[in-house]
Amino acid sequence: MAKFSAIKQHLYRKIASGEWPEHHPVSSENALSQQFNVSRMTARRALQELADEGLVVRSKGSGTYVAPIKSQTSFMAIRNIADEVRERGHKYHAVVHTMRQEQATANVAEFLQLPANTPVYHSVITHYENHDPVQVEERWVNPRIVPKYMSQDFTKVTPHEYLSSVAPLTEASHQIEAITPVEHVMHWLKLEKSEPCLRIQRRTWSESGVVTYALLTHPGSRFVLGGHLTFKKT
Repeated sequence: MAKFSAIKQHLYRKIASGEWPEHHPVSSENALSQQFNVSRMTARRALQELADEGLVVRSKGSGTYVAPIKSQTSFMAIRNIADEVRERGHKYHAVVHTMRQEQATANVAEFLQLPANTPVYHSVITHYENHDPVQVEERWVNPRIVPKYMSQDFTKVTPHEYLSSVAPLTEASHQIEAITPVEHVMHWLKLEKSEPCLRIQRRTWSESGVVTYALLTHPGSRFVLGGHLTFKKT
């Protein structure tokens, strides 16, 4: 791994785990260059890429800090839904519907880059904000990378929190679409009648390969997806 990438992964872990909350100071260029035995230019590149991704904010003369958390979910960021709910001053809880090992369908196997019919872990969880369900998370997990996934209590820790600790994120892909939910998803989201929902299809990688493939379904009336991009002049 390139040295600047190693620095980025170190900082990703600090932020994703919650060890560094919003506005927390980030290690300086000098500190990172000494810690990783690299030049200041290499450390600066790592910090600047994180700033470009919106994870940190750099202030000349003041330093670098973890970026403030927005009230909307950003399609550019992968955040813990429990943290988002609590940061809005609301109560979070989860209901687990499915936790099982099964054979991967051709579609799931392709997304996880595994042979068809390979055993995978499958979980379905509804996440609540106060008394309202705000997300149904259906997730398939590569057991070769996360062998203890099935033994976790996901009413106490979210899959995101657990996976961030055992298989830190190095890469992710998203596909976002509006859908009409099927009946059982309507039931989990407590929708009295069919309404448009937003579904995020997500794959995440660690250094060992594809970790998970997930479908995250949100009721359109209870969810906002937002983000902000700043483009440099060329």
